[in-house]
Amino acid sequence: MAHAATDSTTLSRRTVLQGTAGLVIGVWLAPLAGNALAATKARAAAASPAAFAPNAFVRVGTDSTVTVLIKHIEFGQGPFTGLTTLVAEEMDADWSQMRAEHAPADAKLYNNLAFGPFQGTGGSTAISNSFDQMRQAGAMARALLVQAAADKWKVPAQSITVERGVIRHAASGRQGRFGEFALPASKLPAPADVRLKDPSQFRLIGREGAVRKLDVPAKTNGKAQFTIDIHEPRMLTVVVAHPPLFGAKVASFDAIEAMTVKGVVAIKQVPTGVAVYAESTWPAIKGRSKLRITWDDSAAEKRGTEQLFAEYRTAARTPGAVAATHGNLDAAFASADKVVEAEYAFPYLAHSPMEPLDGFLRWNDQGALARFGSQIQTLDQATIAGVLGLKPEQVRIETMLAGGSFGRRGEMTADFATELAQVAKAFGPERPVKLMWTRDDDVQGGRYRPLFVHRLRGALRGGKVVAWSDTIVGQSFIQGTLFEQMLFKDGIDATMVEGANEIPYKIDNFRCDLHIRKVGVPTLSWRSVGSTHTGYAVECFVDELLQAAGQDPVEGRLALFGEDPRFAATLRAVADLAKWSGPSAGSGRARGVSIVKSFGTYVAHVAEVSMGENGEPRVHKVWCAVDCGRVVNPDIVRAQMEGGIGFGLGHILYGEIRLEGGRRVQSNFDGYRSLRIHEMPAIEVRIVESSEKPTGVGEPGVPPIGPAVANALARLAGAERPRQLPMVREAA
Repeated sequence: MAHAATDSTTLSRRTVLQGTAGLVIGVWLAPLAGNALAATKARAAAASPAAFAPNAFVRVGTDSTVTVLIKHIEFGQGPFTGLTTLVAEEMDADWSQMRAEHAPADAKLYNNLAFGPFQGTGGSTAISNSFDQMRQAGAMARALLVQAAADKWKVPAQSITVERGVIRHAASGRQGRFGEFALPASKLPAPADVRLKDPSQFRLIGREGAVRKLDVPAKTNGKAQFTIDIHEPRMLTVVVAHPPLFGAKVASFDAIEAMTVKGVVAIKQVPTGVAVYAESTWPAIKGRSKLRITWDDSAAEKRGTEQLFAEYRTAARTPGAVAATHGNLDAAFASADKVVEAEYAFPYLAHSPMEPLDGFLRWNDQGALARFGSQIQTLDQATIAGVLGLKPEQVRIETMLAGGSFGRRGEMTADFATELAQVAKAFGPERPVKLMWTRDDDVQGGRYRPLFVHRLRGALRGGKVVAWSDTIVGQSFIQGTLFEQMLFKDGIDATMVEGANEIPYKIDNFRCDLHIRKVGVPTLSWRSVGSTHTGYAVECFVDELLQAAGQDPVEGRLALFGEDPRFAATLRAVADLAKWSGPSAGSGRARGVSIVKSFGTYVAHVAEVSMGENGEPRVHKVWCAVDCGRVVNPDIVRAQMEGGIGFGLGHILYGEIRLEGGRRVQSNFDGYRSLRIHEMPAIEVRIVESSEKPTGVGEPGVPPIGPAVANALARLAGAERPRQLPMVREAA
């Protein structure tokens, strides 16, 4: 099927690579990529066929398979399928011929266009930063294949059509598949520009049931390989004994008993603790348990959760660095009919992905191969190189499928990559190593979602919200990292205030300010970043103000919204889906509503809640509306909303890492409680139709569920809106 097109795109810094594998194509977008993408045709021409084949986005084999090299890690959120859909659409390929694999670590070729010169995954940017790039790669591949067919058949390229992987010339009756033209196409010069399909012609993008997830078959039949599956000859498994207090160091250790464990090969002190090297996992863990370590905790963090909360609450009663302000707060509060105050407290949270941190490394003085679920390849590559005394280009990272992340693998200081290189270096290059963290290591290992306190004040006059202030206290995980220059300015860490410094409601008098506290607990981005706490605080507080003003939660929000029509459209969509008629649902149930915009995506929830006989909230059903711009894969959008709701619900009900004297109380899922299958509510999702640019869906489903549940609880007789999470604190 021929496709007329209205979107003409000029391709700059493009390379068509030639080799026996067929046609290999790379596309670089100069406007967003800047100076980071400096790959040249000379570099491609100098590479051998075996080496240069991955340095592109599309590879067409002589067997007609189309392999898309994915620059983003696949850990369940769907980039293998989503980005391949974009290529297949523009190539007019058949879905059965599409394949996907991780691209190598190469920031010049595979940088995240939203990050600048970094290759990495995060911020729900996989689709949004790749949408045009991958479509152009597919369109270029199609154009070259068509031209190769036109040259062979000696007909005009314009007279050739492509449909489901078959290239046809109707007038002569000739046809062929991609593989027949892959080699001649690879010898053609790249077109100066290609035309992209008009959305009305999409056959795969946004179509229900048009594609199936590429990674599911291998994950269900056991063929998919994760880092934990790596077993190489002479490989040593390594576990590290980390200090019980953050900031403590090894003073001395006795390894005599540990070395008696059969299978233990060596024990070495490394900067993060004491490493046990063994022939397999169990001897390594058993050997670690027999270590006798004396820790120097003179510089360790020894404050507990309650002390930190007390300090944060005190700080929240003083002004912080101003993130946003307008109007005259003092005058508005002085003339108010009613002033409402609320304080919301949020604990440390672990990520706890299904697969804990693990990584494989083989090295010598000539180079290194690292295989693991690398989320920020550029940082990991440079870090490993630095520890081993190599150049970054001497370190090859093979990104593996990973069993989840939720932010845990996206370490901005590359802690795990550092430790992986350190344990390999301490033993020497004689044997490859696989570093493994157990579940206890994961839960107690830090890099938590930071602890936060919000203190909010609101003023009502004449039944309207006329003033709003929000003072936020918490830790910054941006300071001291390479991302500080992008996200930290004038005393404000943008990730700490996102969703609070710009709220969707038009309020004449407004202030958001921030206190950044220094705490020795290592923290990190957590699924939906700042919106994990700002979404809850803002949506609970606006609901509380509307309740005090006697207004309906939906109609009151609609009246308060500013000029962005997508907020109102998304809220109306979820209200219609839930058949909203007010907070009361009868039979001892109530409904709560919330809406949060994060990563450019608008998500609204309605939650129907009751109080169980055990005194715990019971969430029966959640209605969800999502506007993520133009949708690529509807099934993935729904799955991410459903998964985000379950993930968020488990954490707002039960999730907490508590510190006592600086020591972590929780160590595994017996204490760090997650949502159980019988507690998962029924979920109904409506995707709001949009022609806007696509935005992310991996994280935005999380923030609205907490306030929706809290706002429902506030409408139940005898219940209150929870001001400190988790809601069921006994579970922790």
